[in-house]
Amino acid sequence: MKKYELLANQLRLQIEKGIWLPGEKLPSLRRQAEQSGYSLMTVLHAYQMLESQGILAGRERSGYSVSASVKHPQNQSHSIQPTEAVSVNDFVFEVLQASRNIHTLSLGFAYPDPSLSPRYQLNKAVASAAKQSSLMNALDNLPPGNEELRHLIAKRYAAQGMNISPDEIVITAGALEALSLSLQAATQPGDWVVIEAPAFYGAMQTLERLGLKAISVAVDPERGLDMSSLERAFQSYDVKACWLMSNFQNPVGYSLSNEKKQQVAQLLEKYNVVLIEDDVYSELYEGDTAPLAVKQFDNSNNVMLCSSFSKSLVAEFRIGWVAASNRALEVQKRQLMSTLATSAPIQLSLVEYLSTKNYEKHLKELRKTLASRKRKMHEFLQQQLSDIAKIYNHSGGYFLWLEFDASVDTTVLYREALDKNITLAPGKLFALQDEFNHCLRVNASFELTDANKQLLQQLCRHLREHIARRSAD
Repeated sequence: MKKYELLANQLRLQIEKGIWLPGEKLPSLRRQAEQSGYSLMTVLHAYQMLESQGILAGRERSGYSVSASVKHPQNQSHSIQPTEAVSVNDFVFEVLQASRNIHTLSLGFAYPDPSLSPRYQLNKAVASAAKQSSLMNALDNLPPGNEELRHLIAKRYAAQGMNISPDEIVITAGALEALSLSLQAATQPGDWVVIEAPAFYGAMQTLERLGLKAISVAVDPERGLDMSSLERAFQSYDVKACWLMSNFQNPVGYSLSNEKKQQVAQLLEKYNVVLIEDDVYSELYEGDTAPLAVKQFDNSNNVMLCSSFSKSLVAEFRIGWVAASNRALEVQKRQLMSTLATSAPIQLSLVEYLSTKNYEKHLKELRKTLASRKRKMHEFLQQQLSDIAKIYNHSGGYFLWLEFDASVDTTVLYREALDKNITLAPGKLFALQDEFNHCLRVNASFELTDANKQLLQQLCRHLREHIARRSAD
């Protein structure tokens, strides 16, 4: 099959899924060439082919649009250490409460530095959306969520090569709700679910709340997810779902290679396991190439792809989504029985903001800033701690993972650091057992000012004193 035929088939599928609507203008030839990697001539031939089939309509100097005669599809209903009783809530609550203190250096904070959000532009979007708001907006934004917002998200996926219909997308109150609803749609209380070790504490909290049993599969900070252990878990237990981060994993920061992502997808299909893919950090990559999701290798509708704007834009909006494939209707039902719907004014504000080019400009600046700050934090900690800690720094995201001698208890360090107005994320947060009590996650998104350097130098001296005391004992 020739290149222009491949592109034409991809565009036809996007139109069939409702990513591009009747009468809607497609990207220009130059823009499509930039997004797809094909030449201008290849794109032109693809467009002309679709035009000859009546799928596109071309107008001189206006480009190509989806033919008005193309029918839009109607809404369609369209994943080791076993632990039977999960319990992590108390300690997570303690650490999160400590992070609320505005007078601390929040190295234990889960979100990027709030000052990096485009506040002025977002406020303008909120104000504009408020002016256009009506009493009907609440109904228009009930599950699956604002139609225009779902289309905008679908188009961002299409630009990455993923053909996800807006009808498969459900807007949620943040990514955690998307992940929780997805897990509920794929499991029943008492089922086995695979999670990572170390894992995002939200995954363990959700399993605890839903009465699910956990199987922890090791994530090595240098090599990532242990694929052989993952398959053994699928073979040894009746696993219904797994909850994994394929890009910039929280807390270690590692991203799976495309080869491993493809292996995960193949294992899901082989053992009929649903993947709840937590992809909230994927926009925070370094360089020019966005990372792929496991979803892009999924041929059996076994992946429910969850993300949000909380890490890449603003945490306070609490807007997330799940590309739920054929489980979208089940997710909507679950949402109606829990939170009912996601904030209509915030959805409208995001539509207003995302409809401009401001988001892309913001992301470019955000990626550069995060990469620079993480590099400086890594260099600083290397100078201070390289003889007593292994510091893992992976491209993308904003977390560093520190590993001390096994005799070090970072939970004790965390509580002592609070007295110095510094919050940390001790390894105890990210495990069902005690295997990471000698580790720390550090949020490197905050600017390394002179004042912050002084605080960190005090902390590093304290770490050395703590380790010296432990050695003396």
